[in-house]
Amino acid sequence: SPCDTVTTGYHSYCAGEEKRVGTRTVVVGHRPVSETDAYVAQKFCDNRIVSSKYTIWNFLPKNLFEQFRRIANFYFLIIFLVQVIVDTPTSPVTSGLPLFFVITVTAIKQGYEDWLRHRADNEVNKSNVFIVENAKQVQKESEKIKVGDIVEVKADETFPCDLIFLASSSVDGTCYVTTASLDGESNFKTHYAVRDTTVLCTDEAIDSLTVFNLCLGLNYKEKIYGVAVYTGMETKMALNYQGKSQKRSAVEKSINAFLIVYLCILLSKATVCTTLKYVWQSNPFNDEPWYNEKTKKERETFKVLRMFTDFLSFMVLFNFIIPVSMYVTVEMQKFLGSFFISWDKEMYDEEIKEGALVNTSDLNEELGQVEYVFTDKTGTLTENSMEFIECCIDGHKYKDCMPEADGFSQTDGPLKYYGKCREELFLRALCLCHTVQIKEGDQVDGLIGHPEHKCTYISSSPDEIALVKGAKNYFSSTKSKLNPFLFSERYQLLHVLNFDPVRRRMSVIVRTTAGKLLLFCKGADSSIFPRVQQEEIQQTKVHVDRNAMDGYRTLCVAFKELTQKEYDKIDRQLNEAKMALQDREEKMAKVFEDTEADMHLIGATAVEDRLQEQSAETIEALHAAGMKVWVLTGDKMETAKSTCYACRLFQTSTELLELTARTVGESERKEDRLHELLMEYHKKNTTMLSWTLSQEYGLIIDGSTLSLILNPSQDSSSSNYKNIFLQICLKCAAVLCCRMAPLQKAQIVRMVKNTKGSPITLSVGDGANDVSMILEAHVGIGIKGKEGRQASRNSDYAVPKFKHLRKLLLAHGHLYYVRIAHLVQYFFYKNLCFILPQFLYQFFCGFSQQPLYDAAYLTMYNICFTSLPILAYSLLEQHISIDTLTSDPQLYMKVSDNAMLQWKPFLYWTFLGAFEGLVFFFGVYFLFQNSSLEDNGKVFGNWTFGTIVFTVLVFTVTLKLALDTRFWTWMNHFVIWGSLAFYVFFSFFWGGVIWPFLKQQRMYFVFAHMLTSVSTWLAIILLIFISLFPEILLIVLKNIKKKKHQVRNKMIYCKTDAFSRPLKCIWHKSGFMFLQALALLQDCVSAQRTLGGARRRCTLAEPGARCRRTGLEWELERMARQMLLLGSMQYFANHANSFSILLFLPL
Repeated sequence: SPCDTVTTGYHSYCAGEEKRVGTRTVVVGHRPVSETDAYVAQKFCDNRIVSSKYTIWNFLPKNLFEQFRRIANFYFLIIFLVQVIVDTPTSPVTSGLPLFFVITVTAIKQGYEDWLRHRADNEVNKSNVFIVENAKQVQKESEKIKVGDIVEVKADETFPCDLIFLASSSVDGTCYVTTASLDGESNFKTHYAVRDTTVLCTDEAIDSLTVFNLCLGLNYKEKIYGVAVYTGMETKMALNYQGKSQKRSAVEKSINAFLIVYLCILLSKATVCTTLKYVWQSNPFNDEPWYNEKTKKERETFKVLRMFTDFLSFMVLFNFIIPVSMYVTVEMQKFLGSFFISWDKEMYDEEIKEGALVNTSDLNEELGQVEYVFTDKTGTLTENSMEFIECCIDGHKYKDCMPEADGFSQTDGPLKYYGKCREELFLRALCLCHTVQIKEGDQVDGLIGHPEHKCTYISSSPDEIALVKGAKNYFSSTKSKLNPFLFSERYQLLHVLNFDPVRRRMSVIVRTTAGKLLLFCKGADSSIFPRVQQEEIQQTKVHVDRNAMDGYRTLCVAFKELTQKEYDKIDRQLNEAKMALQDREEKMAKVFEDTEADMHLIGATAVEDRLQEQSAETIEALHAAGMKVWVLTGDKMETAKSTCYACRLFQTSTELLELTARTVGESERKEDRLHELLMEYHKKNTTMLSWTLSQEYGLIIDGSTLSLILNPSQDSSSSNYKNIFLQICLKCAAVLCCRMAPLQKAQIVRMVKNTKGSPITLSVGDGANDVSMILEAHVGIGIKGKEGRQASRNSDYAVPKFKHLRKLLLAHGHLYYVRIAHLVQYFFYKNLCFILPQFLYQFFCGFSQQPLYDAAYLTMYNICFTSLPILAYSLLEQHISIDTLTSDPQLYMKVSDNAMLQWKPFLYWTFLGAFEGLVFFFGVYFLFQNSSLEDNGKVFGNWTFGTIVFTVLVFTVTLKLALDTRFWTWMNHFVIWGSLAFYVFFSFFWGGVIWPFLKQQRMYFVFAHMLTSVSTWLAIILLIFISLFPEILLIVLKNIKKKKHQVRNKMIYCKTDAFSRPLKCIWHKSGFMFLQALALLQDCVSAQRTLGGARRRCTLAEPGARCRRTGLEWELERMARQMLLLGSMQYFANHANSFSILLFLPL
């Protein structure tokens, strides 16, 4: 007997049964439960969706806790507390204000992002829905839905919660849904209500129901009724987006490593100064001079405690070597820089009216470090737009539904099946065996549209739509699924045995007007061939293999006739399986397996999935950029291999190594054969020279063989399959993995990601079956394709087409990496320049912890004076133009393997910062050998000394960035020169006013008075130039090397074209410089010698013959001499600045 409740989960029970794990009891419509029922009311969450991270009450404590988990923020917090507690040489403001700025900016950014999530949640929670209460419709907000409410959902609306499907407005109780909001799949899927509730199509009728069937998604019928069983954060939608792992870029790891180095430098400096202080104070006069006697408290303090306090004081004094503001600058650079990807017009697709999407801005620089690309095939490399190409019927090939010779003629002998010829039966199967639905065009004002109006096909698979359209070309298509008119006949659809990825086939059972029962089945060849008569396979298999080699997607079609007794048995078993509350899927699969047996093979179809535009060129560019591309697909090997050749993953010269079921075999000792193949291929790897550049190898492996490799049996002859297989894969130029399950795709990515060196991996796909590998890779790219948006939602970046991957990696990725790498190195460099003079100053002030710079300068150095120029540089710099980066993929390899954040460039920046810090300090120190810098004999003090050092510092590090800038915009000019102007203005303003809140006015009029000295002006200019001279010299040497490289390229060009195109050889580019002109003259002289030798041979061959100089000789000599003159003039004009600098040095 039916229960008064609905039970969901793996177990079901009626009132009085013991509660089991994984179940919940739902009272439909909140009816009162009988006192005799042993029912304990359960508490369920409300229907509010909460994707936000903070609330107005917990934002401050929670955000602060998360920010201080960062080592740099926590470090500066400790420094700030030390300054507050201990008597330190600098004010707590110097550490507290920068820390407050960083914390505030980060909190504002994170708060804004969370506010957007709150707003999105409110749009969902406040949306209106209709609830059936007491046989009436009641409008409520979505968040007020409770478990047990009966919800009415109309066509094209989103389900507000997880529902059990009760009934729909359709007669057969079907509901056509998409799960785009759940798993991204936009294809329609059919769901059925249990027959007991199918007739409950009104509000009054639905108020008296008993048992139900589960459904989730978007519906296509007019409306459906469902009971809410899971709400709010317990719905599949909410659970689907919980627990996503956090990805970290390689740049963050480098920052942490560099931070540890600078932390060691900081500890070393504090230790050295503390030690030398007590060495200095070992002399009684230095320890307690007559003018600075110690207090009683200082004399009674333990020496160890004093040493520890001094150590902390030096730590505070030198703490600015750790760039706390770098973190907030990096975050701002990533956040703002991500907009350039979204704004890129070249990555905008007119067809779908969408551009690129950035879901995670933390991995921008990782796009420039990719070494392995794992891509799906269908919908990623191909368009996922199917077109019916040809078919094979009983071994005969038909193209465009016409045979190669004479159409559907029966000259080969009509193969009769129950009165139907073979072609007619085949097309009958295509028209009947599918789940395609027809969505009629809109009607205006109730008028019926034109009978030939276009209609939209809706199906769970684009293959089915292609097959139905192919059949439609020759026969009338159906108006509805329940009323087909084919060959002027009516068929009754009895059952649909739906497709699933395990069976890889689907079937329908229909009844003809004559009462005959037929089963039509279509599916993959590996699924159909074992279930048909074996003597019918061979002729069709030849065509299937040939079509697969041509890159077509193939399906086989079969049928069988059922007796009434057989059908009654199948009908009873299907109904029992559909009604089962336990193991329903297994029971349904068992009935399907028994039904789809002993069929007759009719033929096979070939559907083409065209390659996406420029997919082949994109793969070639990725190969040229040093990336290895692997294709991971669920398609059969022949189809996937043909696609790989078409998209140039495999070249014609590539030798393919196969590890598939065909090569391994189906014997009981497959592991032994697999081991033999692995050792054979590995031997090629280690002993043969064919793995060099002269021969490329490609590997093909299928899912079954991969399972043997990743999960070998315990008694197999070898347990190191995985290591050998991985070595073979890494040596191959390309790898194709076919017949892959979604989990196997993720296993492949994880295997490569965890190899030695931890190469950066990128996965790209368009469907829900690609989500696992997208989440597993370092960088996940989603294609906004036709298989829904689950891939793009779970990815880090989403692009409309595969071709956009080229610019995303080669241009955006390259530039983002160069920018952020320069930003990181620059921050460490400028802070070392900042603190080193402070360290050196301690040697000249008795290690008294006297600060060199004023507190205002300490506070504002990283916040105001030097922050905006590097931020603008990291957003706008293009050291190479985007067009050049896209057209020359080899430039990508110059920054690969984290080249700009290795220890060698890090040490270069560190030594450069140390050199400049020494120049700043000792340059001003020698200037102050005569402390009277004015004619009036007025002496400058220690704050003037520090201000001069700080002025040289600010100008040098800012001009260093200007020297590094290759792409100037108005914003670069504004922030660079504006920052320098702001520093000068602030110094005048800070020293020109007596501030009442300051105890000491030590900077009053210091900056203005400093600039009255001509010696100070000359010293500042000279020290800036000396500091930047190594950088200028390096730029000049790089330019000379670059020009020499260009000359070599031009020489190669001229040597190949000097005779055929001499004018283009000479004037290929106007304004050749001096060295280029010399090279051209050398080529032309060589050409003259060649022609002269030919003339002498002419004279020797025919004595007395007149072998004159050809026009080519005269032209080469005249133009080369003219070019030498013009080139030398151009060279000196272009290098006038460099020559003036070099000539200035001796002066």
